[in-house]
Amino acid sequence: MAAMAWVTFDLFSALIDARTGGSAALSAIAAAHGWSVAGSDLYDDWDARNKASQKDTPDDDGSPWVPFAEHCRRALAATYAARELSADAGSDTAALLATLPDWPLWPDVAAALPEIARKHRVGILSNVDDALFHRTRVAPLVPDDGAVLTSERLHAYKPHPRLYRRAAAAGVDLHVPASARDTRGALEAGLAVVRVRRPGHRVDPDGPQPAHEIEDLTGLPEVLRSLV
Repeated sequence: MAAMAWVTFDLFSALIDARTGGSAALSAIAAAHGWSVAGSDLYDDWDARNKASQKDTPDDDGSPWVPFAEHCRRALAATYAARELSADAGSDTAALLATLPDWPLWPDVAAALPEIARKHRVGILSNVDDALFHRTRVAPLVPDDGAVLTSERLHAYKPHPRLYRRAAAAGVDLHVPASARDTRGALEAGLAVVRVRRPGHRVDPDGPQPAHEIEDLTGLPEVLRSLV
């Protein structure tokens, strides 16, 4: 690994507490509709369907690219249908994604990310659209827009190995995930990984195990020194 490594981070697990932010938004949406369902239950259902929709995206078959926001809408429509909830999924998806600026960072991120960026190139590797990324609280912490690798730019979604291999071909040295699917996908694609342990996320017991794990991002510089 080069002394000035290009280190990417997952957006919605390693840096942003997406479940807290998304659950709060869906709770408000449910309340506006007069539903008694908990926002966290809606989020868990929607998130699982969103990930499944991304995984089902065809690869290199000539089909039009499906943006992340459209996967979000399809997943919310499916969630409503499964729960027999009647509402305009398109409007509610727009309302949900409009709250992205409010989704909280994990407590260590705001201080740790700029510190890591003093010695390494910091970037993002995420299943997201460019415009949506720029709405998040992470965007001001990653001033090098060229270091941001979204699914929109790479035309692949996690956990397909194509996304990680295209990131490595672009020059990424190491990826920092938290979720099971991101950790397993990156490792199986041959990308170097340091996993950050976040509440609600675990490694896949049936997949490859990361050689390095940290409690939060304050521990990353020491691991990077050992890898340089």
